[in-house]
Amino acid sequence: MQIALIGDIHGNLPALEAVLEDAGSVGVETVWNMGDMVGYGAYSDEVVTRLRLEKVLSILGNYDRKTLRFKKRSKKWKKKKRREKWLAFKDAYESLSEENLSYLKLLPKKRNMTVCGHRFLLCHGSPDSIKECLEEETSDARWRGLSATCDADVVVCAHSHRALLKQVNGVWFVNTGTVGRPVDGDPRACYCLAEVEKGFFRAEHRRIEYDTEQAAEAILSKGLPPVFAQMIREGVDLPN
Repeated sequence: MQIALIGDIHGNLPALEAVLEDAGSVGVETVWNMGDMVGYGAYSDEVVTRLRLEKVLSILGNYDRKTLRFKKRSKKWKKKKRREKWLAFKDAYESLSEENLSYLKLLPKKRNMTVCGHRFLLCHGSPDSIKECLEEETSDARWRGLSATCDADVVVCAHSHRALLKQVNGVWFVNTGTVGRPVDGDPRACYCLAEVEKGFFRAEHRRIEYDTEQAAEAILSKGLPPVFAQMIREGVDLPN
């Protein structure tokens, strides 16, 4: 069975469409989404609609959760958060249809799945926190601790926007990388293709070209901060 593991789309519909097309071309049977569907890109509502209609298995990311809280916390966040981040939440919240807001509200923060005898734990950040980044810099002690307590054979996460494939004490940790908001200087979309059979697991990351200029121009046309378009064009994080 082939599974496309995706995450951190961040309102980038052209990138999502390119990833789904590539996944279909290699025979993927199902798609699992690790969250952060909205924010920064121009197409937050369209992304959620596409995932919902495609019946993609999804969990909630930290940006999705903050978007759901935006109405109640807008004034507080406007004083505390960086202006660009506040605008990303504001646009996502105001863009989402009532149907898509209701859909997000029902999503869990984690899911446990069993496929071909392999126990999967799907989370956005880490098994312990929606906001924890699992990446190359994570300490060996932390990896060992997570492998001992996660109760899974494969942990799939996102959040750091950096692809990762690591095995610790028999547990595979897979960070999907980011579909819609790369931070490593490569503007191509990223996802992970997993092959799962009884007694066999293999995963590889794929980088997919898409029309970054279309995604960037849509951001500018919507009146979002120009730095969001720069991030898409260059594959970089929000500058400090």
